[in-house]
Amino acid sequence: MPMANGGWIMSRNSPRLDGSYEYNLKAAKLAEDIGLDFIMAMAKYRGYGGEIEQWRYTLDSPMMMAGLAQATSRVKVWATVHTILQNPAVTAKMIATLDQISGGRAGLNVVTGAYKGEFAQMGAWPEGVDHDERYVLATEWIQAIKALWTQDSVTMQGKYFQLEDCMSDPKPFVPPFLVCAGTSKTGIRFTAQEMDALFLSGGNLEELAKNSAGAKAGALEEGNPIRTYSMMTVVLGDSDAAAEETAAHYAAGLDEEALWGMMRAYGMIDAEIGRENDFVKKSRSGFMTPHVAGTADTVIERLSEMFEKTSLDGLMLIFPEYLSALPVFGEKILPVLRERFPARTSEPTHA
Repeated sequence: MPMANGGWIMSRNSPRLDGSYEYNLKAAKLAEDIGLDFIMAMAKYRGYGGEIEQWRYTLDSPMMMAGLAQATSRVKVWATVHTILQNPAVTAKMIATLDQISGGRAGLNVVTGAYKGEFAQMGAWPEGVDHDERYVLATEWIQAIKALWTQDSVTMQGKYFQLEDCMSDPKPFVPPFLVCAGTSKTGIRFTAQEMDALFLSGGNLEELAKNSAGAKAGALEEGNPIRTYSMMTVVLGDSDAAAEETAAHYAAGLDEEALWGMMRAYGMIDAEIGRENDFVKKSRSGFMTPHVAGTADTVIERLSEMFEKTSLDGLMLIFPEYLSALPVFGEKILPVLRERFPARTSEPTHA
C-alpha cells in the first residue's frame, strides 16, 4: 500500500504520491475489484529526508488496515508491527480486532527492527540487542502472541517479555496470517519456525530461486511449510521503449540525499556514504525494489519467467501510480498469470 509519501521510488521525477488515507482507500478498492489476494502496509516512523522528504508522511499501519478492512470484503489485510516497539499483549489485541473487523482476513507482518535512528528518536532503541539477538526477542514476542490468541491465560517469564496470568479476548476467528522479511540465516530460521510466509530477494533469478528453495526446505525440516514471496515494482507503457524511458526518467531524478538517508536507516555507517557499493549501484535506479518495465505482454513474460525459474508463491506488487496502473494490471496481466500459475489450494498453518 502507498501509505508513505513518495511511494517506493526515490525520485524527483516519479509521481508524487501523498500517502493519504483517501489515496490508499481508492487503491485498496481497486486491488479488491481486480482480484488481488492481499494488501499490506508497512510501518514507518521516520523518513529518509532529501529534497523529496521521502517517507516523512506516513500513516499508522494497523489503524489504516482496520479502515481498509471495513471498506473491503474479500481481499486479505496485512498490517505491520515492529517487535521492538509494541508489547506482544497489545499487538495480540490489535490484530484480533483487525481480524474481527475484516471477518477473518487479518494478517501480521512482523518486523524485527534494525532502524536505530527511527527508534532512538522515541527512546525505544534497546542498546546491546544486535541482529541475532533481535530474533531471540522476536521469537519470544510472536510465541506470546500465538499463546494469547489460543489460550485462556498466559504466564511467560522470558528474557524480554514477562506475562503473568495475561488474558486476551476475544480470540481471532482464524489464526491471522504471519509474514516476515529477511535473507539472513537467522531471519530465515525464525520465519521457518514461526511464520506462514517469507518475503525475500535475490540479485538475479538464480539467486532468488536458491533463496526461495532453501527457505522452504528449512521450513519443512521444522515441520512448518511456508510460502515465499518477493517484491516487484511494475512500470507499464504503451511500448517497451516508452516504459523503459519512464523508468530512466525516474532514475535521472534520483534524490541522492534521500538515498543516503535510507543507507543510514539500514545501519550503514556514515563512512560508507558516497561509496559505490552494490547497494548504492542498485539504488541509483531510484527504485526501492526490483522493477520490470514494459507493455502488458512484456510484464507477463518477465513475471512468468520469474515464477517458472523460482519456487515463489507470489509477488507483492508496487506501482509508480496505483490508480491508473491497477485497472490495467487487472484487465491485461493478472488473468493470464492466474491461468498460467494456478494458486495453491490450501492455506499453510503456523504452529
